[in-house]
Amino acid sequence: MPIVNINADIGESFGAWKMGNDAGVMPLINSANIACGFHAGDPLVMRKTVELAMAHGVTLGAHPGYPDIQGFGRRPMRMNAAEIENMVAYQIGALMGVAAMVGGKITHVKPHGALNNVAANDETVAMAMARGVKGVDASLIYVCLAHSQIEKTARALGMRLAVEGFIDRMYDEDANLTDRRNHDALHHDPAVAAAQAVAMAVEGVIVTREGKRIPTEIHSMCLHGDEPTAQAVGGAARQALIAAGVVLKGLPDMAL
Repeated sequence: MPIVNINADIGESFGAWKMGNDAGVMPLINSANIACGFHAGDPLVMRKTVELAMAHGVTLGAHPGYPDIQGFGRRPMRMNAAEIENMVAYQIGALMGVAAMVGGKITHVKPHGALNNVAANDETVAMAMARGVKGVDASLIYVCLAHSQIEKTARALGMRLAVEGFIDRMYDEDANLTDRRNHDALHHDPAVAAAQAVAMAVEGVIVTREGKRIPTEIHSMCLHGDEPTAQAVGGAARQALIAAGVVLKGLPDMAL
């Protein structure tokens, strides 16, 4: 019986600016990747998101990104390894502090946007990011994009990791995510996203844009909470997974 986790990038509002439907998405997921104030989020949003997650029994994770509020963390930035390592640690620590105020505990880390994309192919960035996570707390579960430098460096450092696939993203032939500048980079059709989720969980494959099937053991599947279709896509994927006999669990409850 397959066991997987559904995570979502969430808590990405900032001040009076609202992003996503956190209340609608939260009941559909098992683990929340909460923005830590650099690409989105602020102390009040972070606390509200932690409280919402805890009310739904959703486990808490930090979602660090580049310091780029205007670009929502989706623009690469030139930073050296020390800057990246400490930037990641800083953001994890911030969310840990906010969570502690309401009795919550951070149990995983999932990098955001351009930081995740750059590290997927850049060993130096991936290693700096991994050191930042492990340096804060070696027991944290590190959510790593499948077949990426992020996964490779996490394994090299002996970290506890969850290999990640995406419910709502298109894949290229090299197993990388399709660039968001492409019109078909995201799946907005709930049926298409649900089929992709089931293929990953039940068949153990990532299906690319050309139909190539790449064998991959996926532990966690990401839903982008900022997308207008997130609730419909997440609901369809969750229902399809359960109908296929997949057991959904929070990351700390999985044998990782």
